[in-house]
Amino acid sequence: MSRNNIYTPSQVVWELTLQCNLKCIHCGSSAGNARPNELSPTEAVKLCKDLAEINSRQVCFMGGEPFLRKEWYRLGREVRDLGMELLVISNGFIVNEDIISKLVKLDPYGISVSLDGATPETHDHIRGVEGSFKKVMEFISLSRKADLPTAVITTVNKLNFKELPMIKKLLLGKHIAWQIQTASPEGRFPKKLLLSKEEFYSLGLFIASMQTKYSSKELPVIGAHCCGYYSRYIPHVGLSSNWRGCQAGISILSVKSHGDVIGCLATPDKYIEGNIRDKSIIEIWNNPKSFPYNRRFQTINLGDNCRDCKYGETCKGGCMGMSIALTGIPHNDPYCYHKIEQKFS
Repeated sequence: MSRNNIYTPSQVVWELTLQCNLKCIHCGSSAGNARPNELSPTEAVKLCKDLAEINSRQVCFMGGEPFLRKEWYRLGREVRDLGMELLVISNGFIVNEDIISKLVKLDPYGISVSLDGATPETHDHIRGVEGSFKKVMEFISLSRKADLPTAVITTVNKLNFKELPMIKKLLLGKHIAWQIQTASPEGRFPKKLLLSKEEFYSLGLFIASMQTKYSSKELPVIGAHCCGYYSRYIPHVGLSSNWRGCQAGISILSVKSHGDVIGCLATPDKYIEGNIRDKSIIEIWNNPKSFPYNRRFQTINLGDNCRDCKYGETCKGGCMGMSIALTGIPHNDPYCYHKIEQKFS
């Protein structure tokens, strides 16, 4: 059945649990306690098999904090045995040799950890727990010592924007990839800490300058899907050579800890396509009516910020999560290099 669908989930983002040991101010899902009805081990194993059936290439474990789910290793083993690549995104607070040794056995495609400040004061404040900076640096050290493919994710807001050059110094030459993204006003994140458009544009210039100054061996750095788009001066800073619009429901698929299926975890519940307890993820993904906002996108769907843009058909109005958080509708992202440059000129 999956072979007939023109869409293939290159990456599945799986929220293993909503339980978390930190209290990050920018957490879009307001993680803390586990949901009372999170998937059972049996349901989770079936989900792994169904993801393989729809030809998923990568499965990314996140949370909450994925290492707080006691079956994380069993599920990671299932993912790998089914021929899919495994990624894990952690806050790095749980540091022990057992977790590292299990990760080594899983041979993951990547291990990402959050680093949101160059100093304990900034990182701990953003992460909401004292000592979290020390823990994340220990985690990075253990991960690199075990020769795991390690990456750092920095979520930028007004509190840590000026510390990016110092974070760079912590990572340079250590074979650590760096993904930079912007915080958006959802969940616990207060809008007053959102980057201004001028700061957002400066962030793009910073990422581009790092890509020019350093080789991928010295410091591989990328901007996330929220960084862009179609600038006259800033090259595309993401993994691909150009921005092709939001990929939720096209090549990206997300699953919440209690089985809800959604294109992107950064979008609200309105965009949930169903629950795997009612229909398998195979049925949901292959349903031609699923993910209509992207699969059946037309330029008429563009919001006021993007409607007259010559890039609208390919850009599709930028990041869905940022667009909805800032304007209440999709395909209308005001944080756009092209749009900002028009106002500057």
